[in-house]
Amino acid sequence: MAARGHVQDPNDRRLRPIYDYLDNGNNKMAIQQADKLLKKHKDLHCAKVLKAIGLQRTGKQDEAYALAQEVAALEPTDDNSLQALTILYREMHRPELVTKLYEAAVKKVPNSEEYHSHLFMAYARVGEYKKMQQAGMALYKIVPKNPYYFWSVMSLIMQSISAQDENLSKTMFLPLAERMVEKMVKEDKIEAEAEVELYYMILERLEKYQEALDVVRGKLGEKLTSELQSRENKCMAMYKKLCRWPECNALSRRLLLKNSDDWQFYITYFDSVFQLIDESWTPPLEEEHSLEGEVHYSIEQAVKFIEERITEESKSTRPLRGPYLAKLELIRRLRCRGCNDEYKLGDPEELMFQYFKKFGDKPCCFTDLKVFVDLLPSSQYTKFISQLLEVIPLSSTTESEIALPADIKALQQHLCVVQLSRLLGIYHAMDKKQKLTVVRELMLRYHHGLEFGKTCLKTELQFSDYYCLLAVHLLLDLWLEEGEEMAVWQCLTLLEEGLSHSPSNAQFKLLLIRIYCRLGAFEPVAELYSSLDAKHIQHDTIGYLLTRYAESLGHYAAASQSCNFALRFFHSNQKDTSEYIIQAYKYGAFEKIPEFIAFRNRLNSSLHFAQVRTERMLLDLLLEANISSSLEESIKSMSLSPEEDDIPWKDLRDNRDLTVLFNWDPKDRDISEEHRKLSLEEETLWLRIRSLTLRLVSGLPTLSHSIQPKNSEKTAENGVSSKIDTIRSLLQQLEAAVDSGKKFLEQKIQYPVLGPPPTRMAGFFSNGSCQCQTSLFYLVSDIYELDTNGLEDSAEVQERIGNSFKSLIERLTDLFNKCKGDLIEVRDGTLKTQPNLLENLVFFVETISITQWVSSYCDGVLRPFKSNLQKKKKKKKETNVAMPPVFTHFLDYVTELQTLTSNVIDHIKGLEIILTALKLEELSLKDTLLLQEEKKFTKTVQGKVQSSYQHSVQEIGELLKKRLDTIKKLKI
Repeated sequence: MAARGHVQDPNDRRLRPIYDYLDNGNNKMAIQQADKLLKKHKDLHCAKVLKAIGLQRTGKQDEAYALAQEVAALEPTDDNSLQALTILYREMHRPELVTKLYEAAVKKVPNSEEYHSHLFMAYARVGEYKKMQQAGMALYKIVPKNPYYFWSVMSLIMQSISAQDENLSKTMFLPLAERMVEKMVKEDKIEAEAEVELYYMILERLEKYQEALDVVRGKLGEKLTSELQSRENKCMAMYKKLCRWPECNALSRRLLLKNSDDWQFYITYFDSVFQLIDESWTPPLEEEHSLEGEVHYSIEQAVKFIEERITEESKSTRPLRGPYLAKLELIRRLRCRGCNDEYKLGDPEELMFQYFKKFGDKPCCFTDLKVFVDLLPSSQYTKFISQLLEVIPLSSTTESEIALPADIKALQQHLCVVQLSRLLGIYHAMDKKQKLTVVRELMLRYHHGLEFGKTCLKTELQFSDYYCLLAVHLLLDLWLEEGEEMAVWQCLTLLEEGLSHSPSNAQFKLLLIRIYCRLGAFEPVAELYSSLDAKHIQHDTIGYLLTRYAESLGHYAAASQSCNFALRFFHSNQKDTSEYIIQAYKYGAFEKIPEFIAFRNRLNSSLHFAQVRTERMLLDLLLEANISSSLEESIKSMSLSPEEDDIPWKDLRDNRDLTVLFNWDPKDRDISEEHRKLSLEEETLWLRIRSLTLRLVSGLPTLSHSIQPKNSEKTAENGVSSKIDTIRSLLQQLEAAVDSGKKFLEQKIQYPVLGPPPTRMAGFFSNGSCQCQTSLFYLVSDIYELDTNGLEDSAEVQERIGNSFKSLIERLTDLFNKCKGDLIEVRDGTLKTQPNLLENLVFFVETISITQWVSSYCDGVLRPFKSNLQKKKKKKKETNVAMPPVFTHFLDYVTELQTLTSNVIDHIKGLEIILTALKLEELSLKDTLLLQEEKKFTKTVQGKVQSSYQHSVQEIGELLKKRLDTIKKLKI
């Protein structure tokens, strides 16, 4: 433990065994050792805290907290106790208690530099910026060191960033921070680069761009040395803010003379040239062009400058791509302005051809040219590709009918051409037969390319992997656009084979994940995602690939695990970011602190975070809550409340990386900004429906089951009437969200093949789950009305409830009918899958679970009524008293619900039998496309899909059996 290194008092020897036990994870022994020590030394506070840490780690949080508070109340000042309590409070996720601890310590030892700095960092953890400012100044007064002074200044900036009122930020916090730094500048006390960075940050936020520029160009700017071209970059940023285009141009030109391969300066150079042309700028006659030197203010100068860079590049020992791409960029900009013909820069097609000859063997050649293909006329695409192919050294062999590359360089060149062919839409224009021919050729090239990678390590990618990926993309076109079922199995076969040769290829894994999920097979996906070894922020950016499908395909255990995995990252974000901020203060990286805060806020507002949290809670209720009492316990343990909505709807951030899969599609087929907006809208609508469903379910236990007289004041007093109002309000919101969802789906949006996966919303509406669930919550309202008004005056309500029961059974039966069919079947030697049946079954289980919870509520309301009626019957000794119809309705409904659930379970058993009996190994892909060595992967793929379906059906069946057992108990 961290504390051990700081122990300096005589008790070190006594405490050491406890530290050792805690370090080794032996918490029980640590507690025992602490107890032994406390018997002999009752006042050894640190031993008590270490015991509390042991208790915390063994799940006894309440005992640990009580013991910690006992020590904290004594306001200890020894280093051991303070550090041990800090560790404990961090593990408890109670950083605010650390501030109180050091506030007390500072009062007792007012001149301690260590305790003051600990107090500052404690405030930093909880974001108490005002107190941080005060603590920083207090620290500076005790020990006048610059870092402490600037801690206080930075805390003022943080107050300005977090201030709700922007006016307050610019009139109070930032000017005060500026004055504080200016004081140090006047006294010539600025020592470090971080202090200059902070001064620059303040001036920039105050929009004092000229002053910021003066600081960077002046004596203080000489301290900016840690980053390459730090001063130049800051000057450039200020010139742009001040619209000083002559200086922008001269500086970017000067930097390009130093390094003609720096792309960002080409962009600034072109931007400034065209700004100066638009402003008709002319240089002064006698003075310098600008502070930064000579300025280029005409197209002729720009053209000449780029040509000079290319000439210089030809003399360079290392080939530079920048000047050649800059020429293409200039052509594009000139063409946009309609003046390309006037300045003969050359034909873009020829320039790209020359670029390919020079850099075609580099993997970056495709991504470089991709940006400029729109300069080519579509009529020249085929000619351009043929021209590129002619310069690649390919040689024919007796074994192969196609010309193959002789070395890796030629292979990379050919790969670049194939990628460009896909990008230019040449493959898309082909018919089915031509596409299959190209797939076969690409796979032959892939297998040939493996020869060059025989010495590659497992962690390295094969040189020819892209051939395999491109072949799969063509097959995906055949599957999703032309309905060729055979193509999807070939996709999986080729990808599994590719993965066997390139176990670290993330693209193979990501594509397999998408295709398996589209086929409804989640089982292989969990392992594939795990092997991606996603790090930190990737759990937010690509986590949707996993969490979107886990539950919806019936893998409840895997869904629970994947949600936990994602939530662990989001929950640790708060704690981790605090540590980053503290380190930034310690090392003077002040400019990073606002970035860390923004990063934390971005994750807290993540769409994926909100989705996973909502789905996880619904899943937990689905798996754990069988009866109303356990539903109540589950909701209580989750701290769920129907009134509270903790999703930041206005600030939701879509952090998904929708371009994580490589794509060579033309622009018109690629993911557009419009697709992103529509996907976010769809995801938000679906999240709202799911969130409202969760809140409605969480409201069930809050409704009173006891019979109250009409207009009872008690109901208003105990808040129950307001609870039903909440339920009814949420129901209205749900109806509105459902209407919005239906309107959205009317647009019939088609996302690109590898674009964002659609939500489950369409299935939710089409299979009838939505109508079932909504009617269930309306039933709750009716039952509550019956509960409140009593049986005597509620004939109309009873009839309404009876009709609701009948309608519900009909809707559930209709939903079950949409679950019927074979998940996987063999037709003409081809496997046909129906993954939508799995999603429908999962929706059925969810709907039957909500049905059961609502039925339990009905049971809780009707049981006391029946009991009271029976008592009255016994007292009056009447045998012919008619029972209210609602009891008969409920009993009939429960019987039918039981029968329906049993039928679904029988259907699932039938599916299990069919899946087990299906002999997939007897199938073979009757297609010459697959080579013999590829066919062995077909069996693997089919087996994975079959096994996944079996597990899905099994988990769904087990959950339904639990529901049936509970439904059987619903007998009033």
